[in-house]
Amino acid sequence: MEYKDYYKTLGVERTASQDDIKRAYRKLARKYHPDLNKDPNAEDQFKELGEAYEVLKDPEKRAAYDQLGSQWQRGQDFEPPPDWGQDRGFSEGGFSHTGGMGGMGAGDFSDFFESLFGQRGFRASGFQQGGGFRSRGEDQHAKVQIDLEDAYNGATRQITLRQQQVDDQGRVINKPRTLNVKIPKGIKAGQNIRLAGQGSAGMGGGPSGDLYLEIEFKPHRHFRLEGKDLFLNLPLTPSEAALGTKVQIPTPSGKVDLKIPAGSQSGRKLRLKERGLPGTPPGDLYAELSIHAPPAHDEAVAELYRKLAQAAPYNPRRHLEA
Repeated sequence: MEYKDYYKTLGVERTASQDDIKRAYRKLARKYHPDLNKDPNAEDQFKELGEAYEVLKDPEKRAAYDQLGSQWQRGQDFEPPPDWGQDRGFSEGGFSHTGGMGGMGAGDFSDFFESLFGQRGFRASGFQQGGGFRSRGEDQHAKVQIDLEDAYNGATRQITLRQQQVDDQGRVINKPRTLNVKIPKGIKAGQNIRLAGQGSAGMGGGPSGDLYLEIEFKPHRHFRLEGKDLFLNLPLTPSEAALGTKVQIPTPSGKVDLKIPAGSQSGRKLRLKERGLPGTPPGDLYAELSIHAPPAHDEAVAELYRKLAQAAPYNPRRHLEA
């Protein structure tokens, strides 16, 4: 008996994940579906795909298949051990099926499949009793950029995506699609918004897949976002940092007053609790201080700098000299 390499049939590695196997099957099933592909060999290829997926989509069948496959040498005929399938419960019970156009009956499975799993191995790779092929549409994924304010307040935004669709002639085309998307308050970068039933259309009356929108944030003119925390670069003059002061800073909910302690240095972070993105718990806002010295644009200012250096000698590079 000829050994069938189901991984090769689906075009995946033996280490492929279940999601990889599902994606590969659905892609190829659409390509070779007899209703869409008029090539005379399409139906045979379609059946080969269904058989391979029937085994590899089931972790128990896949593990058993891998176990036997590891004992097979290329070029040799393949024979499973006697009563192998029955010992594992794959061949118990009967199965009857009347295949319709594009459908696949239990008798359509290869001798190789029957010797491993029997007719009971056939279940739900998309073929139905009574004929026809029914398959759920593929899930689709896209990235969308939103404003920080949308995540802070929650919003509904209109987005346009270019999605692949199969037309009536079976060709894959790109079509623009506009959707109204509700952005939940407090959503973070990397999270997904699931739009049920907005993915690829199913086949044979099967349900549509889902659309997953991965959130990215547009660059903000004031804030840097890390998780739910916001970071604001806050410039200070040397006198403000040395003597302390009160400054007004922006936050997503409006401006607030921030007290700057005397003796502050560049790099210090002042925390405004729960002023970041909403959540449980909410994020914080951090003002990162940076000291900017006024330029010595005339002799009067330069003289003041010289007097300051004499009155308050200070070497910020002392740690380098040690």
